[in-house]
Amino acid sequence: MLSRLKIQEHIPLAPFTTLKVGGPARYFADAACVDDVRAAVDFARSRGVPLFVLGGGSNLVVADAGFPGLVLRIGLSGIEERREDGKAIFEAGAGEDWDTFVAHTVAQGCAGLECMSGIPGTVGGTPIQNVGAYGQEVAETIDSVRVLDLESNQIQELCNPACEFAYRSSIFNTSRRGRYVVLAVRFALEPGGAPRIAYADLKKHFAGRDGTPSLAETRQAVRQIRLSKAMLIVEGDEDCRSAGSFFKNPVVSEEQYRTLAQVAASRGLEVPRFTAANGQLKVPAAWLVEQSGFGKGYARGAVGISRRHALAVVNRGGATAAEIVALKDAIQARVEETFGIRLAPEPVFLGFEKG
Repeated sequence: MLSRLKIQEHIPLAPFTTLKVGGPARYFADAACVDDVRAAVDFARSRGVPLFVLGGGSNLVVADAGFPGLVLRIGLSGIEERREDGKAIFEAGAGEDWDTFVAHTVAQGCAGLECMSGIPGTVGGTPIQNVGAYGQEVAETIDSVRVLDLESNQIQELCNPACEFAYRSSIFNTSRRGRYVVLAVRFALEPGGAPRIAYADLKKHFAGRDGTPSLAETRQAVRQIRLSKAMLIVEGDEDCRSAGSFFKNPVVSEEQYRTLAQVAASRGLEVPRFTAANGQLKVPAAWLVEQSGFGKGYARGAVGISRRHALAVVNRGGATAAEIVALKDAIQARVEETFGIRLAPEPVFLGFEKG
Protein backbone atom coordinates (compact mmCIF):
# COMPACT_ATOMS: atom_id res chain seq x y z
CA MET A 1 0.00 0.00 0.00
CA LEU A 2 1.45 3.35 -1.03
CA SER A 3 1.52 6.02 1.59
CA ARG A 4 -0.95 8.88 1.44
CA LEU A 5 0.34 10.40 4.65
CA LYS A 6 -1.12 13.80 5.42
CA ILE A 7 1.03 16.09 7.56
CA GLN A 8 -0.92 18.58 9.64
CA GLU A 9 0.51 21.52 11.56
CA HIS A 10 -0.07 23.00 15.03
CA ILE A 11 -2.54 20.35 16.15
CA PRO A 12 -3.63 20.48 19.84
CA LEU A 13 -2.60 17.30 21.62
CA ALA A 14 -4.73 17.54 24.76
CA PRO A 15 -7.80 15.98 23.06
CA PHE A 16 -5.71 12.91 22.16
CA THR A 17 -4.87 12.21 25.81
CA THR A 18 -6.97 10.92 28.70
CA LEU A 19 -5.52 13.60 31.01
CA LYS A 20 -6.66 16.37 28.62
CA VAL A 21 -3.70 18.72 29.13
CA GLY A 22 -0.90 19.97 26.91
CA GLY A 23 -0.15 22.18 23.94
CA PRO A 24 0.08 21.53 20.19
CA ALA A 25 2.29 19.37 18.04
CA ARG A 26 4.33 21.27 15.45
CA TYR A 27 3.47 18.48 13.01
CA PHE A 28 0.89 15.70 13.31
CA ALA A 29 0.02 12.68 11.17
CA ASP A 30 -2.08 9.52 11.26
CA ALA A 31 -0.48 6.29 10.06
CA ALA A 32 -2.86 3.68 8.63
CA CYS A 33 -0.18 1.41 7.17
CA VAL A 34 3.52 0.63 7.42
CA ASP A 35 4.29 2.85 4.43
CA ASP A 36 2.73 5.75 6.33
CA VAL A 37 5.06 5.06 9.24
CA ARG A 38 8.08 5.04 6.93
CA ALA A 39 6.91 8.28 5.27
CA ALA A 40 6.52 9.94 8.67
CA VAL A 41 10.02 8.88 9.71
CA ASP A 42 11.41 10.29 6.46
CA PHE A 43 9.52 13.56 6.99
CA ALA A 44 10.81 14.00 10.52
CA ARG A 45 14.37 13.33 9.40
CA SER A 46 14.12 15.69 6.46
CA ARG A 47 12.93 18.49 8.75
CA GLY A 48 15.40 17.65 11.49
CA VAL A 49 12.64 17.34 14.10
CA PRO A 50 12.03 14.68 16.74
CA LEU A 51 9.42 11.97 16.21
CA PHE A 52 6.95 10.81 18.86
CA VAL A 53 4.69 7.81 18.36
CA LEU A 54 1.23 8.24 19.88
CA GLY A 55 -1.09 5.39 20.78
CA GLY A 56 -4.19 5.88 22.89
CA GLY A 57 -2.75 8.77 24.90
CA SER A 58 -3.69 7.08 28.18
CA ASN A 59 -0.20 7.15 29.66
CA LEU A 60 0.94 10.58 28.50
CA VAL A 61 1.51 14.05 29.92
CA VAL A 62 2.07 16.71 27.24
CA ALA A 63 3.83 19.95 28.14
CA ASP A 64 1.84 23.19 27.95
CA ALA A 65 4.20 24.38 25.22
CA GLY A 66 3.42 21.27 23.19
CA PHE A 67 5.93 19.28 21.16
CA PRO A 68 8.27 20.80 18.55
CA GLY A 69 8.43 17.68 16.39
CA LEU A 70 6.15 15.25 14.56
CA VAL A 71 3.55 13.32 16.52
CA LEU A 72 2.60 10.15 14.65
CA ARG A 73 -0.62 8.49 15.73
CA ILE A 74 -0.51 4.79 14.95
CA GLY A 75 -3.71 3.42 13.44
CA LEU A 76 -2.47 0.07 12.10
CA SER A 77 -5.41 -2.31 12.46
CA GLY A 78 -6.36 -5.93 11.93
CA ILE A 79 -6.41 -9.14 13.99
CA GLU A 80 -5.19 -12.49 12.68
CA GLU A 81 -5.79 -15.77 14.49
CA ARG A 82 -4.43 -19.29 14.21
CA ARG A 83 -3.63 -22.35 16.34
CA GLU A 84 -0.04 -23.38 16.85
CA ASP A 85 1.38 -26.04 19.21
CA GLY A 86 -1.78 -26.03 21.29
CA LYS A 87 -1.79 -22.25 21.68
CA ALA A 88 -4.17 -19.70 20.22
CA ILE A 89 -2.06 -17.14 18.37
CA PHE A 90 -3.52 -13.66 18.00
CA GLU A 91 -1.61 -11.05 16.03
CA ALA A 92 -3.06 -7.55 16.39
CA GLY A 93 -2.12 -4.30 14.70
CA ALA A 94 -0.58 -1.70 17.00
CA GLY A 95 -3.50 0.67 16.51
CA GLU A 96 -6.18 -1.77 17.69
CA ASP A 97 -8.04 -0.65 20.80
CA TRP A 98 -6.69 -2.74 23.67
CA ASP A 99 -9.92 -3.41 25.57
CA THR A 100 -11.75 -4.33 22.36
CA PHE A 101 -8.96 -6.76 21.55
CA VAL A 102 -9.12 -8.32 25.02
CA ALA A 103 -12.90 -8.69 24.65
CA HIS A 104 -12.31 -10.50 21.36
CA THR A 105 -9.87 -13.00 22.89
CA VAL A 106 -12.25 -13.64 25.79
CA ALA A 107 -15.14 -14.21 23.37
CA GLN A 108 -12.97 -16.79 21.61
CA GLY A 109 -12.53 -18.62 24.92
CA CYS A 110 -8.81 -17.91 25.18
CA ALA A 111 -7.23 -17.16 28.56
CA GLY A 112 -4.28 -14.89 29.29
CA LEU A 113 -5.50 -11.31 28.94
CA GLU A 114 -8.83 -11.30 30.79
CA CYS A 115 -7.49 -9.54 33.91
CA MET A 116 -6.24 -6.65 31.78
CA SER A 117 -9.74 -5.76 30.62
CA GLY A 118 -10.68 -2.10 30.74
CA ILE A 119 -7.17 -0.73 30.38
CA PRO A 120 -7.31 2.25 27.99
CA GLY A 121 -4.94 2.60 25.07
CA THR A 122 -3.84 0.56 22.10
CA VAL A 123 -2.29 -2.85 21.53
CA GLY A 124 0.97 -1.23 20.43
CA GLY A 125 1.43 0.48 23.76
CA THR A 126 1.21 -2.68 25.86
CA PRO A 127 4.68 -4.17 25.28
CA ILE A 128 6.39 -0.82 25.77
CA GLN A 129 5.40 -0.55 29.42
CA ASN A 130 4.77 -4.27 29.94
CA VAL A 131 1.21 -3.40 30.88
CA GLY A 132 -0.30 -5.42 33.69
CA ALA A 133 -3.21 -5.49 36.12
CA TYR A 134 -4.98 -7.77 38.59
CA GLY A 135 -2.37 -10.51 38.55
CA GLN A 136 -1.46 -10.58 34.84
CA GLU A 137 0.98 -8.74 32.62
CA VAL A 138 1.44 -8.87 28.86
CA ALA A 139 4.98 -10.25 29.12
CA GLU A 140 3.43 -13.59 30.10
CA THR A 141 1.65 -13.99 26.77
CA ILE A 142 3.53 -11.89 24.20
CA ASP A 143 5.17 -14.20 21.69
CA SER A 144 6.81 -11.48 19.60
CA VAL A 145 6.61 -7.81 18.66
CA ARG A 146 6.88 -6.58 15.07
CA VAL A 147 8.73 -3.29 14.87
CA LEU A 148 10.26 -0.82 12.48
CA ASP A 149 13.89 -0.38 13.51
CA LEU A 150 14.64 3.30 13.02
CA GLU A 151 18.38 2.63 12.92
CA SER A 152 18.31 0.10 10.08
CA ASN A 153 14.95 1.18 8.60
CA GLN A 154 14.06 -2.53 8.51
CA ILE A 155 11.04 -4.38 9.90
CA GLN A 156 12.02 -6.89 12.58
CA GLU A 157 10.32 -9.50 14.74
CA LEU A 158 11.54 -9.29 18.33
CA CYS A 159 10.90 -12.45 20.34
CA ASN A 160 9.77 -12.22 23.95
CA PRO A 161 13.23 -12.56 25.56
CA ALA A 162 14.64 -9.89 23.21
CA CYS A 163 12.13 -7.41 24.64
CA GLU A 164 13.70 -7.80 28.12
CA PHE A 165 10.42 -7.44 29.95
CA ALA A 166 10.46 -6.48 33.62
CA TYR A 167 8.01 -4.74 35.94
CA ARG A 168 6.46 -1.95 33.86
CA SER A 169 9.46 -1.89 31.54
CA SER A 170 11.01 -3.29 28.38
CA ILE A 171 13.77 -2.30 25.96
CA PHE A 172 11.20 0.00 24.36
CA ASN A 173 11.15 2.38 27.33
CA THR A 174 14.65 1.76 28.70
CA SER A 175 17.79 0.68 26.82
CA ARG A 176 16.31 1.08 23.30
CA ARG A 177 13.94 3.96 23.93
CA GLY A 178 13.13 5.73 20.65
CA ARG A 179 14.74 3.11 18.43
CA TYR A 180 11.64 1.11 17.46
CA VAL A 181 8.10 1.82 16.27
CA VAL A 182 5.77 -0.99 17.29
CA LEU A 183 3.69 -2.18 14.31
CA ALA A 184 1.98 -5.32 15.64
CA VAL A 185 2.02 -7.65 18.64
CA ARG A 186 1.63 -11.43 18.62
CA PHE A 187 0.11 -13.11 21.68
CA ALA A 188 0.07 -16.82 22.54
CA LEU A 189 -3.03 -17.55 24.62
CA GLU A 190 -4.54 -20.64 26.23
CA PRO A 191 -7.64 -21.96 24.38
CA GLY A 192 -10.22 -23.12 26.90
CA GLY A 193 -8.02 -21.95 29.75
CA ALA A 194 -9.32 -20.91 33.16
CA PRO A 195 -9.21 -17.27 34.24
CA ARG A 196 -6.61 -16.15 36.74
CA ILE A 197 -8.29 -15.27 40.02
CA ALA A 198 -5.22 -14.29 42.04
CA TYR A 199 -5.74 -10.61 42.83
CA ALA A 200 -7.33 -9.85 46.21
CA ASP A 201 -10.16 -7.74 44.77
CA LEU A 202 -11.05 -10.50 42.31
CA LYS A 203 -11.03 -13.14 45.03
CA LYS A 204 -13.32 -10.93 47.10
CA HIS A 205 -15.63 -10.36 44.14
CA PHE A 206 -16.12 -14.09 43.58
CA ALA A 207 -16.04 -15.16 47.24
CA GLY A 208 -18.77 -17.60 48.20
CA ARG A 209 -19.70 -18.69 44.71
CA ASP A 210 -19.47 -22.26 43.51
CA GLY A 211 -17.24 -23.24 40.63
CA THR A 212 -14.67 -21.33 38.63
CA PRO A 213 -15.83 -18.08 37.03
CA SER A 214 -15.82 -17.97 33.25
CA LEU A 215 -13.46 -15.76 31.30
CA ALA A 216 -16.38 -13.47 30.45
CA GLU A 217 -17.42 -13.21 34.12
CA THR A 218 -13.84 -12.44 35.08
CA ARG A 219 -13.58 -9.74 32.43
CA GLN A 220 -16.82 -8.17 33.64
CA ALA A 221 -15.63 -8.30 37.26
CA VAL A 222 -12.35 -6.60 36.38
CA ARG A 223 -14.19 -3.84 34.56
CA GLN A 224 -16.52 -3.35 37.53
CA ILE A 225 -13.58 -3.13 39.92
CA ARG A 226 -11.80 -0.67 37.64
CA LEU A 227 -14.98 1.41 37.42
CA SER A 228 -15.24 1.52 41.22
CA LYS A 229 -11.71 2.93 41.29
CA ALA A 230 -12.26 5.40 38.43
CA MET A 231 -9.81 3.37 36.33
CA LEU A 232 -12.34 2.84 33.56
CA ILE A 233 -12.72 5.77 31.19
CA VAL A 234 -16.17 7.31 31.60
CA GLU A 235 -16.88 10.52 29.72
CA GLY A 236 -17.81 13.38 32.02
CA ASP A 237 -16.35 11.77 35.17
CA GLU A 238 -13.50 14.01 36.32
CA ASP A 239 -12.08 11.21 38.47
CA CYS A 240 -11.38 9.37 35.19
CA ARG A 241 -9.61 12.37 33.63
CA SER A 242 -6.20 10.97 34.48
CA ALA A 243 -3.25 9.05 33.09
CA GLY A 244 -4.14 6.00 35.16
CA SER A 245 -1.75 5.01 37.95
CA PHE A 246 0.69 7.91 38.07
CA PHE A 247 3.43 6.12 40.04
CA LYS A 248 4.96 2.67 39.84
CA ASN A 249 4.86 0.39 42.85
CA PRO A 250 8.39 0.42 44.31
CA VAL A 251 10.20 -2.91 44.16
CA VAL A 252 12.66 -3.25 47.05
CA SER A 253 15.03 -5.78 48.58
CA GLU A 254 14.32 -7.46 51.91
CA GLU A 255 16.85 -5.15 53.54
CA GLN A 256 15.27 -2.05 52.04
CA TYR A 257 11.86 -3.26 53.17
CA ARG A 258 13.10 -3.75 56.76
CA THR A 259 14.37 -0.17 56.79
CA LEU A 260 11.06 1.07 55.41
CA ALA A 261 9.14 -1.00 57.96
CA GLN A 262 11.15 0.53 60.81
CA VAL A 263 10.34 4.04 59.57
CA ALA A 264 6.68 3.14 59.27
CA ALA A 265 6.60 1.49 62.72
CA SER A 266 7.88 4.71 64.27
CA ARG A 267 4.70 6.29 62.94
CA GLY A 268 2.51 3.44 64.16
CA LEU A 269 2.11 1.99 60.67
CA GLU A 270 2.64 -1.41 59.07
CA VAL A 271 3.78 -1.44 55.44
CA PRO A 272 1.84 -3.77 53.12
CA ARG A 273 3.95 -5.83 50.77
CA PHE A 274 3.67 -8.31 47.94
CA THR A 275 6.12 -10.83 46.53
CA ALA A 276 8.00 -9.67 43.43
CA ALA A 277 10.56 -11.34 41.16
CA ASN A 278 14.04 -12.38 42.27
CA GLY A 279 13.21 -12.47 45.97
CA GLN A 280 12.26 -8.81 46.06
CA LEU A 281 9.16 -7.20 47.49
CA LYS A 282 6.63 -4.81 45.97
CA VAL A 283 5.27 -1.98 48.11
CA PRO A 284 1.95 -0.35 47.07
CA ALA A 285 2.66 3.17 45.87
CA ALA A 286 -0.92 4.12 46.70
CA TRP A 287 -0.29 3.32 50.37
CA LEU A 288 2.87 5.45 50.41
CA VAL A 289 1.04 8.35 48.76
CA GLU A 290 -1.89 8.24 51.18
CA GLN A 291 0.27 7.86 54.27
CA SER A 292 2.26 10.88 53.13
CA GLY A 293 -0.79 13.12 53.28
CA PHE A 294 -2.19 12.86 49.76
CA GLY A 295 -5.43 10.99 50.28
CA LYS A 296 -8.23 10.25 47.86
CA GLY A 297 -10.00 13.46 46.88
CA TYR A 298 -7.03 15.71 47.64
CA ALA A 299 -7.40 18.95 45.69
CA ARG A 300 -4.96 21.65 44.68
CA GLY A 301 -6.77 24.06 42.40
CA ALA A 302 -7.64 22.43 39.11
CA VAL A 303 -5.62 19.28 39.85
CA GLY A 304 -5.92 16.67 42.53
CA ILE A 305 -6.15 12.99 43.34
CA SER A 306 -9.07 10.84 42.31
CA ARG A 307 -11.73 10.35 44.97
CA ARG A 308 -11.57 6.64 44.23
CA HIS A 309 -7.89 5.87 43.62
CA ALA A 310 -4.91 7.41 45.39
CA LEU A 311 -2.56 6.82 42.44
CA ALA A 312 -4.62 8.74 39.89
CA VAL A 313 -3.62 12.39 39.49
CA VAL A 314 -6.65 14.03 37.91
CA ASN A 315 -7.50 17.11 35.91
CA ARG A 316 -10.61 18.49 37.62
CA GLY A 317 -11.15 20.84 34.69
CA GLY A 318 -8.92 23.42 33.07
CA ALA A 319 -5.69 22.15 34.59
CA THR A 320 -2.34 22.82 32.98
CA ALA A 321 0.49 20.35 32.51
CA ALA A 322 2.62 22.50 34.79
CA GLU A 323 0.07 22.05 37.58
CA ILE A 324 0.03 18.30 37.02
CA VAL A 325 3.82 18.15 37.24
CA ALA A 326 3.89 20.40 40.31
CA LEU A 327 1.58 17.98 42.14
CA LYS A 328 3.70 15.04 40.96
CA ASP A 329 6.81 16.73 42.33
CA ALA A 330 5.13 17.50 45.65
CA ILE A 331 4.00 13.89 46.08
CA GLN A 332 7.43 12.52 45.21
CA ALA A 333 9.14 14.91 47.62
CA ARG A 334 6.78 14.15 50.51
CA VAL A 335 6.98 10.37 50.06
CA GLU A 336 10.77 10.54 49.92
CA GLU A 337 10.91 12.78 52.98
CA THR A 338 8.53 10.55 54.91
CA PHE A 339 9.63 7.05 53.88
CA GLY A 340 12.96 7.45 52.08
CA ILE A 341 11.58 6.12 48.81
CA ARG A 342 11.59 8.05 45.54
CA LEU A 343 8.48 7.14 43.56
CA ALA A 344 9.00 6.68 39.82
CA PRO A 345 6.24 8.08 37.59
CA GLU A 346 4.53 5.78 35.08
CA PRO A 347 3.44 8.23 32.34
CA VAL A 348 5.55 9.44 29.43
CA PHE A 349 6.32 13.16 29.62
CA LEU A 350 6.32 14.77 26.17
CA GLY A 351 7.78 18.18 25.47
CA PHE A 352 9.47 18.52 28.86
CA GLU A 353 13.20 18.80 29.28
CA LYS A 354 12.91 16.15 31.93
CA GLY A 355 10.11 13.97 33.31
